[in-house]
Amino acid sequence: MPNCTACREEYLCSDKGLLMPFVNEYTWPKEARATIYFLGLLWSFMGVSIIADYLMQAIDIITGKTKQVKIPDPESETGYTSVEIKMWNGTVANLVCMSLGCSTPEILLSIIEVMFNDFKAGALGPGTIVGSAAFNLMCITGVCILSISAGETKRIKKFKVFLVTGVFSVVAYLWLLIILVAITPDYVDVWEAVVTFLFFPLMVLVAYMVDKDFFGRGSVQDSGLEMGEELSLLEKQKADRQIIQEVLRRLHNKNAVKDKDIALLTAKLMEENKEHSRGWYRINAIRSLTGGAKLTPQMNERTEELLRTLVACDEMGSQVSLTELSQGREKSIIEFTAPSTSILECDKRVKIGIARHGNTNRRVRYRVETFDGTAVAKEDYIEFKQSLVFEPGETMNYIEIDIVDDDIWEEDEVFFAKISIDPYEPGVVGRRAITQIIVLNDDIRDHIRFPKPAFVFKESVGTALVPVEREGGCKGKVTVKYETKDLVAVKGHDYSVDQKQEIVFEKGEVSKMIEICIHDDMEFEKDENFEVRLTGVEGNCEMDKRKTRCVVTIVNDDEFKGFVARVTDLTNANLDSLRMSYTSWGKQFHDAMNVNGGNVENATFKDYILHFFTFGWKVIFSLIPPASILGGWLCFFCALIAIGILNAIIGDLANIFGCLIGLKPEVTAITFVALGTSLPDLFASRAAATLERSADNAVGNVTGSIAVNVFMGLGVSWTIAAVYWAAQGKNFEVQSSSLVFSVIIYSICAVVTLGLLIVRRFTGIFGNAELGGPTGPKIACGLFLIGLWFFYVLLSSFQNYESISGI
Repeated sequence: MPNCTACREEYLCSDKGLLMPFVNEYTWPKEARATIYFLGLLWSFMGVSIIADYLMQAIDIITGKTKQVKIPDPESETGYTSVEIKMWNGTVANLVCMSLGCSTPEILLSIIEVMFNDFKAGALGPGTIVGSAAFNLMCITGVCILSISAGETKRIKKFKVFLVTGVFSVVAYLWLLIILVAITPDYVDVWEAVVTFLFFPLMVLVAYMVDKDFFGRGSVQDSGLEMGEELSLLEKQKADRQIIQEVLRRLHNKNAVKDKDIALLTAKLMEENKEHSRGWYRINAIRSLTGGAKLTPQMNERTEELLRTLVACDEMGSQVSLTELSQGREKSIIEFTAPSTSILECDKRVKIGIARHGNTNRRVRYRVETFDGTAVAKEDYIEFKQSLVFEPGETMNYIEIDIVDDDIWEEDEVFFAKISIDPYEPGVVGRRAITQIIVLNDDIRDHIRFPKPAFVFKESVGTALVPVEREGGCKGKVTVKYETKDLVAVKGHDYSVDQKQEIVFEKGEVSKMIEICIHDDMEFEKDENFEVRLTGVEGNCEMDKRKTRCVVTIVNDDEFKGFVARVTDLTNANLDSLRMSYTSWGKQFHDAMNVNGGNVENATFKDYILHFFTFGWKVIFSLIPPASILGGWLCFFCALIAIGILNAIIGDLANIFGCLIGLKPEVTAITFVALGTSLPDLFASRAAATLERSADNAVGNVTGSIAVNVFMGLGVSWTIAAVYWAAQGKNFEVQSSSLVFSVIIYSICAVVTLGLLIVRRFTGIFGNAELGGPTGPKIACGLFLIGLWFFYVLLSSFQNYESISGI
């Protein structure tokens, strides 16, 4: 290139980078350069996401240290159960580490920009911090509101902590306005920068005190957990055991099902039942965006079909519905109240009960339709095919089916009714999805009896269902009382029954089950038995005196014990492979080199494409020490250094790209750079919104990250620069016109957003929750918040191009 001033002036944007351009691009067409820098920017964002994965792994190890605590447990032989509790307080870990980890790219970008720019204020760092805050608070919150299923709601569990971080997220930007407009216009003193940083530990302290209710009852246990939290951990531990037992009981006699498929299904159900940290969702989102190893069990076709079968056709003989377990007790379970109902032909109409249990707080639409048995539609009964609705709070519905009464003598005839639910509805069909309707001849007397004198159940059955039959005209409601008598089995130790010890036959119902919980102690025992007696009836009915007693025998199931041991080992191996952090360099290299972490069987076409584009970054960053070394600290600092180097390159790419296409650095910051650094948070929050039972990981922690961005990103960088210039007797100048305008617009939008979330929580029209709710208000709120983000971007951009008068 000729060495002349004119030529240098034609070398567009060569002075916009701190390190770049690395080669002479003077002869390159501007369009080609812009395209290359844009692709480089996208590729670098992928690299930041991958190295952020390692940073979050380190943070998880650092904050995940646990200690064992013994909790009283009457069900345990020793009288207690040991559970592991985290040594870090959850709120402190989220603010100090998780929020800091999510905000690291923005924070380091601001610090590096100042240090490599002769300690002068730049536009990219502060602009990215404000732009990222706007995207996270408005756009991500709007997407999370829209992501919840129709009629479903999610509330923030730690609402007081959310209010604290929400207030600090607004105070952070009001403080910027105070120091840049009121106290020291266009420059920042050392004390102002230091106070900006000190807001960070102050926020953490206040949030911790609110979390521990220091301003309320003030009772905090020395262990760092309240008894309610400890018992919650115990319940979660028991729930995991319950899931394993329920799946194994259903499948251990099915020869076509392999142990490894059952273990994979069990691991999936256990993983869905867990509450995950925001870091878990962020790492899983990053790996989904880069074709890496996922943190959730990936189902093959066999296990997917197995799960669909179990959920749709829950077998009889289980104390707890697998359907309920697989849905995390979040959905409604709808089923018929009885497996069979009878009606006299002369009654002309049969009434059938439909019950709902599980989550009864949501509106569920379902469908009931009849189909022929020996009875034929139109000839013997009128076909029924209708869509019905359970409104919030409703637990019982009834349908009536017309019977055709003719003068022709016929034998008893049967037809059936079936319940179905669309997949997108917040409900599933329970165990009694089909009921039988029997059309009887007239003038038959009712009587109650056991169909057999003895029943045998395996100890692993969970719930023994002992049938009781009602024969005759089946007119009116009948209550049957029963009792048990110990023979070898002992009530309370080997089995237990409902306290009422009665079953109710509604009009027309011909079969009911006495549910007896069988206690499986997982130890070898001889066969045990007990007696069940029918002791009386209330209603127009009598007992069959010859069949009022039956003996229930519980047999040991040694085969099941071995099956449990095999599948439990495989399940633990599956769960162990889902660890957030790597335990060795070998595993790290293996996952980096292979698509989907080596799980090629379940890799999609998208995984292959993303793995191809990110392969270089994966291999480079696999050289970082695994998080298992030195408690995660070595991985933490190495990842910080790598993010710092990459952010310096991103800053140059963004500045030069913006210059080439005519964008000012301030606009580039609030659009391209803010979006690039925030996309993993978008996918992580959306996943948390759909999978978690609360809204904390979706939107509750966003405000903390926003405040951390300002307190750390600007607090640290401005402190370094202010001290540097103060040592030379000068002020640290900050050209605040565009920044102040952007902060004002953001602050107004932030107050509106937080206000809307609070209104949604306490207003019935929105479902009294931050996320989800009725379809209309949900869509309106989500689109409003996304539109609010566009409004912020447009106004800030117009001001930078002087379409709006600056401040």
